[in-house]
Amino acid sequence: MPVRSRPDPFTGASGRLRRARPGASSRAAPPATTGSGGGLGLGRRGTSGSDSQFPTAESIVRNALIPIGASIVFAAGVVTWLGWWREVLHYRVPVRHWVRWVPISMIAVALIGVNYAHLADQSASLVVCLLVLGVFVGVGEELMFRGIGVHVFSRAGFSEGKIALYSSVVFGLVHISNAFGEGAQALVQALVVSTSGYFFYLCLRVRGTLLLPMLVHGLWDTSLISNLVGDSPQASLGMVLVIVLQVVLIVVLAVRRRSVEPASGNLVPPAETPATGA
Repeated sequence: MPVRSRPDPFTGASGRLRRARPGASSRAAPPATTGSGGGLGLGRRGTSGSDSQFPTAESIVRNALIPIGASIVFAAGVVTWLGWWREVLHYRVPVRHWVRWVPISMIAVALIGVNYAHLADQSASLVVCLLVLGVFVGVGEELMFRGIGVHVFSRAGFSEGKIALYSSVVFGLVHISNAFGEGAQALVQALVVSTSGYFFYLCLRVRGTLLLPMLVHGLWDTSLISNLVGDSPQASLGMVLVIVLQVVLIVVLAVRRRSVEPASGNLVPPAETPATGA
């Protein structure tokens, strides 16, 4: 009988009707995740007949690495043409010391949350492609949103609060394409991904360099995607840790949102950093 596949807000898998295959695995697909990798090309369903988004290394290369790689080249070309590399890679607007726990906690949970047991059953080439995918997503999306996006809003003269808000909302709206046709669920996904965008924005300000959010974002998505590769996607307890941390960070930052900015005397506006291009 026809059954409806469960849409996955992370991978953007569609909810179209499909026929149950004889002997198909009865294991439940991984639950909705809080990742953000779809903005640069993740969102195509596998074509090999598998329930997985990425059943093979070849599918990762075709459906993710090639389109995301093209996006990275395009973004890098734009930054080079505008002469913005210094401003994009460095953002000297510090935050209070307690905010450093945002990237620390995200890195720790991402490393713990990787589905190591599931990856141990996969081919070496698939695991390598997964690691490269994490690098591509981290570099590509952070270059676009916390790099170009934040710098554009900063040049426009917006306050830090508005820069954080606008760059995070744009980040969420871009990922809404993963859930077209899902109604209210798409809006929920955009909201959740927007909060992730704010976490990455804080990572940028913690160290003043785009390299930290690239690292955190890459590890975060690698941890989530580790549940989705292979012929039979398999959720792990590590995914629960990721979701719990997402909720905890939302609550903590909502409560302490007024204590993110340092004392006014310690704030260094990005406009004071030397510019090297138009």
